[in-house]
This record gives sequence, structure tokens and C-alpha cells, in this order.
Amino acid sequence: MDKRILIPTDFSKNALNAIRYAMDLYKKQRCEFYLLNVFQVDGYSTDSLIIPEPGNTLYESAKKEAEEGFAKLMDMLKLHPENPNHTFYTNIKYNFLSEAIKDLIAKKDIDLLVMGTKGATGAKGVIFGSNTVNAMEKIRECPVLAIPEDIRFSPPKEIVFPTNYKASFKRKELHYLTEVAKLHDASIRVLYVSKNQELNEKQEVNKQLLDDIFEDIKHSFHVITNKDISDGIISFVESRDSDMIAFINRKHFFFGSVFSKPLVKDIGYEATIPILALH
Repeated sequence: MDKRILIPTDFSKNALNAIRYAMDLYKKQRCEFYLLNVFQVDGYSTDSLIIPEPGNTLYESAKKEAEEGFAKLMDMLKLHPENPNHTFYTNIKYNFLSEAIKDLIAKKDIDLLVMGTKGATGAKGVIFGSNTVNAMEKIRECPVLAIPEDIRFSPPKEIVFPTNYKASFKRKELHYLTEVAKLHDASIRVLYVSKNQELNEKQEVNKQLLDDIFEDIKHSFHVITNKDISDGIISFVESRDSDMIAFINRKHFFFGSVFSKPLVKDIGYEATIPILALH
């Protein structure tokens, strides 16, 4: 099996869209899709000391609702062109979403987590919901791909990779970025947003390393000066009509300074393109 992909679903349109995007993105690869629904029980919370047990009327009712949701979801997925490369497994859990995700990543050796950016509540103005932001920030066991609500799949032709060149790069941490680029013959645009255009010696070394890692892929280097980082990324993506943003999340080093919650929401709102968080 080439790839194991985990996709949480609350049976919303946004979650369905994320599943369809992932199916199309990896259309040519053999994939196992693990679909996860985390259910709640009325009158209980996942942090309560009193936990409903299997067999409990409310527990079984909530679980049955989730099973019915999956039955409808699988019927909808059958409307998608059949792909013999893809197999699907459904998982229903009573748990915190983050704990259920981490548990399944460990048990099934998941390669990629794909999430819609908005849940069933669809709060207006909240493009990247807290669950998605938390996953991009805290799930470190595998990359996280966030899919905006209204995007329709088209093969990515240009992926923007923002960096400050301050940390060195490893081929394995960029594996999923280079893989997607090769799958769809996409170009990678490396973007440096800074008030100071000059790179120091260490940054130059890291830039050269990146050039070597991307040697088999069409790529180019770009600089935007005297701009706020978030504005710089958004304007660059919009001006070029890019298809995806990818970045390395190094334990708050880059995420905290560049992909803070407001920025993730801004990019989701302004650019409405998928974001790939690498680890």
C-alpha cells in the first residue's frame, strides 16, 4: 500500500469536500482512506469524570446516529468515479478529536491527515476552525493537509513554499511536498518575505540546500521585501493564482511567527487554497 490517509468527518459538506479532494489528489496512488467520526453523547462531555459506557441508551443512540451518517457518506462517495486503487475504512470513536486522531495515526501508521477547514457549525468568518488549526500546530506524527470549504479539485500546478531560510532542510521532511509536486508535475515557488532582502551566510547555505533537494522539480526562488509576512504570502499567492501553500512547522518556530491562528484564517479567507503543514 502506497499511502494511508486519515480524514476526520462530521458528515458536513466541508468534510465530504476534503475527502473528495484527497481522493483526486492521490488518484494515481494506491491508498487506504481511514474515515473517522468522533461522536458526543447528550448530557456528557469528553472531559467529564462520568463516561457513558457501551450499552448505555444515550451512548448507543449517538453511536447509531454516527453509523447512519457513515452509511449515507459511503453512498455519496460511490457517486465519485470508482478507483480500484482506493479502499475505505470507517472508524467511530467516543473521545476527544485530537486524542482519537493521534490514536489512529499510531495504530494504522498514518502517512497524511486531511481535514476540512470548517465543521458542521460553519461559523461565519471562521475559515480555519479551531480543530484544524490545532491539528496543524499539534499533530507532529504526520503532515496535515487543510482543505478550504468551497474549493474544487484541479491538479495543483504551483505550490508556494514560504521560508525564512533560518533552519536547515531535510529531504525526509519535504518528502510529501516533493511527492505532490511530482505526482502533478507542479512547480514549487520558494518565497522569502523579509524587510531585509540580503541573506546571511547561513541562510545562503540553506537556500542552496533547498535548491539541491528540489533539483528534480521545477522550482524558483522569490523575494518580497518591506511587507508584513502574512500580507506578503497572500498577495504573492493571489497575484499568481497559486494552487497550494506548504510550510514546515518546527515546534512553534515557524508556525508561531508565520502561521499563527489569525494568519491561517486570513490565508484561508483570502487565498482559499489548500495548506500543507509539514513536520
